[in-house]
Amino acid sequence: MKALYKKYTLNFKHASGTSRGVLHTKETFFLKLVDENSIGIGECAVFRALSIDDRPDYEEKLQWLCENINRDINHLLSELIEFPSIQFGLEQAVLSLNSSTTFELFPSKFTQSKEAIKINGLVWMGNKSFMKHQIIEKLEAGFSVIKMKIGAIDFETEISLLKSIRKEFSSKDIELRVDANGAFSPSEALEKLKRLSAYEIHSIEQPIKQGQLYEMATLCLKTPIPIALDEELIGIFDVTKKQHLLQIIKPQYIILKPSLIGGYNGSEEWIQLAEKQQIQWWITSALESNVGLNAIAQWTYSLGNNMPQGLGTGSLFTNNIESPLEVKNGCLIYNNSRNWNFNLKKV
Repeated sequence: MKALYKKYTLNFKHASGTSRGVLHTKETFFLKLVDENSIGIGECAVFRALSIDDRPDYEEKLQWLCENINRDINHLLSELIEFPSIQFGLEQAVLSLNSSTTFELFPSKFTQSKEAIKINGLVWMGNKSFMKHQIIEKLEAGFSVIKMKIGAIDFETEISLLKSIRKEFSSKDIELRVDANGAFSPSEALEKLKRLSAYEIHSIEQPIKQGQLYEMATLCLKTPIPIALDEELIGIFDVTKKQHLLQIIKPQYIILKPSLIGGYNGSEEWIQLAEKQQIQWWITSALESNVGLNAIAQWTYSLGNNMPQGLGTGSLFTNNIESPLEVKNGCLIYNNSRNWNFNLKKV
């Protein structure tokens, strides 16, 4: 078997704001496996400034993988423990290689276009008019769950946006999730959560920066809004340390991004630990192309989690890979009347 990789830059349709800055492009890498009879495709979706594997030797590790591709798969995954996005790309590529069709990794009613995955509509940070425009678009598109990025603009402006939504739509009509990306300081977080709670928020992701275990534990104990850990899970590879983190913080939810936490294996380990502690979870993409999003979506469907998932990122880019994935009426669907258009030589 042979392996090769190729870098690809995704371009955002609109500059997308988070509390860590504004995104214009997203770098990713495609991994291709070739044997006598078939090919396998995976995506190694490093997330600059967020992934633990955003390192100068990233491509060097990809090249190492290609040179050692015929070694035992479990050994390779173990050697890639500090490169979770490459682990995930390898998992995808191996499944793809062994599948009857390149991009059907988990055959199901989802890939047969018979069932859909309910997702949240994502509203990016920006000025008030831009954010309000996005909210209206999501509601008109049939979303009943909206996730707002907060923490980069004035908090009072964000509060007024939430207030305006709740004037028109109750929590029975629209579920509101917010994502602070660690923007609040520990000293102000609880007060801000109390203010947010007036608008019947379903949950808040990562209110304070990761790595402050006891401050986050205190927040989770006192919060009027359920807290979901996100960035907190990044860079923790040892199962004992994962268990320790959940036992200390006791979050209400955890959010799993396979590209950031070790692919399917790493994510399923978190799920097993969380369920033992009655912690709920959902899956979110991390700005992958449709190749990675497809791999996440098919796996997510197989898990049988009925909560709305965070898989609506495929339409963000001008040059995404053409695929059967579509967002329709607040759901992600696999439209078999549309074909994949993937050529590694052209991407």
